[in-house]
Amino acid sequence: MSAPLTLAVENRIATITYNRPEKLNAMTPEMAGLMWEAVRHVNDDNEVRAVVLTGTGKAFCAGSDISDLDRYATAWDFRNRPEYCDALRSLLKPSIAAINGYAMGGGLEMALSCDIRIAADTAKFAAPEVKLGWIGGGGMTALLAHSIGPSNAALMVMTGDPISAATALDWRLVSEVRAPGDLLARATEIADAITSRAPIAAETARRNLQAAYNMPLEKAVAYERDLQAICFATEDAAEGRAAFAEKRTPDFKRR
Repeated sequence: MSAPLTLAVENRIATITYNRPEKLNAMTPEMAGLMWEAVRHVNDDNEVRAVVLTGTGKAFCAGSDISDLDRYATAWDFRNRPEYCDALRSLLKPSIAAINGYAMGGGLEMALSCDIRIAADTAKFAAPEVKLGWIGGGGMTALLAHSIGPSNAALMVMTGDPISAATALDWRLVSEVRAPGDLLARATEIADAITSRAPIAAETARRNLQAAYNMPLEKAVAYERDLQAICFATEDAAEGRAAFAEKRTPDFKRR
């Protein structure tokens, strides 16, 4: 049997693939453990500069496998399980979700946890937990409200009904919609662009964007200025200035 979650690294891009197509890539505790392992590997590998997440078959990820949820003896055990969305949010490198199909429940939360989201035109998105008697617990409401606004977020989490890729694009849940056959190539193209940039600056920009959500404007600007000064002091920043003056492509070393 093939692994239900795989990690491949090529040309400074790590690709994490949910690989349980017969179950719409629904996440199991085993897959959650593999997600944590993959993220730790990516964070520790200085050669990796961008991450692409995608799925096999007709789903990106359908969230948690419902049949596994009864294994938890109590709701408190369920609350304290290793959470795959937490694993993804601990990722240090810029991330791109290539949403090839259904992104439901925890699958939508993982997509929302990525920095950039692009989707196949056949993809569908939903927060269906309310139909089963609970709500999302991997950041669903906060991430949706930030991405698509409180009214659209309420529509999704209170009805549980799916939206199309076209609606997701209109609501700015995703940045681009592509034909399914072009999706992974486009995600790789974006990742290639990121890998060519100064990696410390790209990773710092990611942290800055995340922090900006939670700060008043004056504090966000001050924090950004501090991060800018840190980046400016790196060898890569000096290399960028030298390459600009010499009209050549910079050779960034992540130093």
